[in-house]
Amino acid sequence: METVNIHQAKTNLSRLIEKAVNGEDFIIAKAGKPLVKVTRIDQLESPQVGRIGFMKDKIRVPDDFDRMAEGEIADLFAGQE
Repeated sequence: METVNIHQAKTNLSRLIEKAVNGEDFIIAKAGKPLVKVTRIDQLESPQVGRIGFMKDKIRVPDDFDRMAEGEIADLFAGQE
């Protein structure tokens, strides 16, 4: 993997970006110490978990869920505790 110093990176930014887009990662260093690794973005992304149905068969919603504590809630709205 190629390592370039900050000055080289600024001078050759377009060329370096093109290399990264083509799958050639590189490292930018300062005073010989690696600072960052530059890589194409789609290489970093993990697959997205489908949100609809992702908890299917893992939780159970009670049949009376929409009526749970309805008396207490009605009392709170009526100003009673």
